[in-house]
Amino acid sequence: MPVKNRFAELLPEITAWRRDLHENPEILFDTHRTSKIVAEKLRAFGCDEVVEAIGRTGVVGVINGKSDSRGKVIGLRADMDALPIHEQTGKDYASKTDGAMHACGHDGHTAMLLGAAKYLSETRNFDGKVVVIFQPAEEGGGGGKEMCDDGMMDRWNIQEVYGMHNWPGQPVGSFSIRPGAFFAATDQFDITLEGRGGHAAKPHEVVDTTLMAAHLVTALQSIVSRNADPVKQIVVSVTSFETSSKAFNVIPQRVHIKGTVRTMSTDQRDLAETRMREITDGVCATFGGTAEFVYHRGYPVMVNHDEQTDFAADVARAVSGACEDAPLIMGGEDFAFMLEERPGAYILVGNGDSAPVHHPEYDFTDEAIPAGCSWWAEIVERRMPAA
Repeated sequence: MPVKNRFAELLPEITAWRRDLHENPEILFDTHRTSKIVAEKLRAFGCDEVVEAIGRTGVVGVINGKSDSRGKVIGLRADMDALPIHEQTGKDYASKTDGAMHACGHDGHTAMLLGAAKYLSETRNFDGKVVVIFQPAEEGGGGGKEMCDDGMMDRWNIQEVYGMHNWPGQPVGSFSIRPGAFFAATDQFDITLEGRGGHAAKPHEVVDTTLMAAHLVTALQSIVSRNADPVKQIVVSVTSFETSSKAFNVIPQRVHIKGTVRTMSTDQRDLAETRMREITDGVCATFGGTAEFVYHRGYPVMVNHDEQTDFAADVARAVSGACEDAPLIMGGEDFAFMLEERPGAYILVGNGDSAPVHHPEYDFTDEAIPAGCSWWAEIVERRMPAA
């Protein structure tokens, strides 16, 4: 079945929702306006249950099918939060909040799942229950984990869970997916190097933390080039380098560097953390300094389950006529926490020739809405067909 006609009819309405959300972005868990709008719409659609404040500001809606005698319960998840970026799209509906914008398309994800919820509430052409999940704080806050920690999966007996993300550079409304590891684990490191500061004209009297840090930044790249299996994916990026001195003639007492590590497997994740500690200690010993090393494990690897991935791809082919193989993606996605608790799959829907996500000129492409909504609806109707 191609894109459902109902979503073509609803496109102007869903687009209006999306653009209103775009104008009013909210960051991390501060999605109070967005969450309120979502809850109000779900109640207006006739959802059988709407619960707020799951995972702080998350919203859950339950839609019963014609019969729930089979006991199947499927979760559908969209993220709601924006990014701390100053928008530069020039759109009529550009962000009204300085320093915040929907630069990753979560406004589109929320609008598409709302459209699917409206349709499913109208038709109820399935047996079982649908749990629509609107999640805050995907962009680094771990809102998916907080919703799971609040007992969401057990409370509604969710048996499978599905997610979707728009993808720039992929034809509008097309789909791509892959089984197994898909999005990377996202870890952060924070290293403070301590030496002995002093006058820049007397380097022999100091322990030069700038020199130490420069060697450390270079040495950390040996993890990728000389420690990791070359056929396995790993990225080590130093993203900040700050000294305790702002003067031209002072060698600083300390230097602070931080960054991120991206991996696609537990063994590579463990390797990266272990070698980073060893290299840091070794560089400090070489130059006579010390270090405070902090390694924070963030989102785990997001792993699609094989059976659900095959099913999700079949649905995508039914909606758009094709479903391509997606590449491995070194970005993170906290839907990983939900996939650790329940089998499911995550798919990409094309956003066309747009700016990349997390870019100040990015905008979600509204023409992708009918395909995205149709995929959500078909997941439900095909996985839980009405008797």
